[in-house]
Amino acid sequence: MGKLTSEIITSLGLESYLMSEGNLPLSSPIDGESLGYVEETSQADAHEMISKAKAAFLKWRVVPAPLRGEHLRLLGEELRTCKEELGYLISLESGKILEEGRGEVQEIIDICGFALGLSRQLYGLTMTSERPGHRMMETWHPLGPVAVISPFNFPAAIWGWNFVLAILCGNPVIWKPSEKTLLTAIACAHLFEKVISKFENAPPHLLQLALGGREISDVFLENHDIPLVSATGSCGMGHYVAQQVSNRLGRYLLELGGNNGMILAPSAHLELAVRAVTFSALGTAGQRCTTLRRLIIHRSIYDQVIPRLKSIFENVKIGNPLESGILMGPLINKEAYEHMQESLKLAQEQGGKIHGGTRVLKEKYTKGYYVKPALVEMPSQTSIVKTETFAPILYVMTYDDFTEALQMHNDVPQGLSSSIFTQDTAEAEIFMSASGSDCGIVNVNIGPSGAEIGGAFGGEKETGGGRVSGTDTWRAFMRRATNTINYSGELPLAQGIHFDVS
Repeated sequence: MGKLTSEIITSLGLESYLMSEGNLPLSSPIDGESLGYVEETSQADAHEMISKAKAAFLKWRVVPAPLRGEHLRLLGEELRTCKEELGYLISLESGKILEEGRGEVQEIIDICGFALGLSRQLYGLTMTSERPGHRMMETWHPLGPVAVISPFNFPAAIWGWNFVLAILCGNPVIWKPSEKTLLTAIACAHLFEKVISKFENAPPHLLQLALGGREISDVFLENHDIPLVSATGSCGMGHYVAQQVSNRLGRYLLELGGNNGMILAPSAHLELAVRAVTFSALGTAGQRCTTLRRLIIHRSIYDQVIPRLKSIFENVKIGNPLESGILMGPLINKEAYEHMQESLKLAQEQGGKIHGGTRVLKEKYTKGYYVKPALVEMPSQTSIVKTETFAPILYVMTYDDFTEALQMHNDVPQGLSSSIFTQDTAEAEIFMSASGSDCGIVNVNIGPSGAEIGGAFGGEKETGGGRVSGTDTWRAFMRRATNTINYSGELPLAQGIHFDVS
């Protein structure tokens, strides 16, 4: 472990959590460096966590929401003080560049601020009653312990989106992070405990960490005392979570894979479009659920765009993501690299012309999986193009008619994020209309990647239908009651029913 890494682990208060040996090894995808070990959560401990969360819920649910929001404001302030250190740790464990690591911490800071304002706006409706002397209204109440299952690629931000809203809404959280980014999870939990311990009205066990694999997740998926499971990951994982939780008629909130497309129209501002493609396709080494994976270009501008993209893909700065000027770090592990190569082989078999995609820096980083991003010219949208590969592969296809482009764009199982570059108002409006993009995120003249916390984040079809982060997504973390108050002194029935027993 390097000196700087050791110093940051110490500054974040993590040294007491690390062991020289254990059953959960920690390493960095940058160079395979060992970061130590932590102890796996047992199934017995996971069940005990649920009991502790239930006890915490009984106390936390009666704390006024504005006070819960104040606690979260202070969490945001604490995160500001250690943004550099936590951003570094995120980059060290996930392989994303430092700029993205810092940005991920900023997302949690931002949603803490969002939650503070929201704490006074957990509104219900008042409805007109058909019965004289009656009033109807709805109220929103805390739901209960929430299980959050998060992936490696956004090891802090995705937790933050879910955790901050769950806590604001009065619910304790049990967090099962990815086994690949456990130090980041431990750091976030430690920071929250540091803040929450200052408040007498905050019960213990508002946040608990469950470290391990599927067998630990299963405890929460199957337990009736966990009313909501929020899971972010692959479509395959989402199918499994949905089946397990549905078996007990529980709630689940799923934010799953994306196979995101961009339509590049003849009127597009090409300079902006190329910049958007670059970040959307190469950011986080193609390991975002919102990564641009399909570029659908009008045939008339194809020859203007492709040479520029080939040059960018060939010359992008790849290397240690902790170093200044680097734009692409490594893939998370060997399996991700092998999956990328398998997809490129299939693309070639299906008529694709591949530029890039090879492993680089393997002499310097023998245990790190750095790759050239792959630009793949496809004759049509074949089966491999319709399959999400979590790697920097951009499939490029042409179109002649806008209706054809829309049909191609929507003809994939996933439905997370989408974009179009056009100066044609009608095309933009159609793309955002009911007959346009079928995704949960629909952008015009920006790429599909890089969402803000103020908007609901999630998608349709195999992306799962769940929403996290902004707008009214807080409702997923609460239960709704419809209330009717009779102040009339009479007892009229709805629908004009008469039921007189006299």
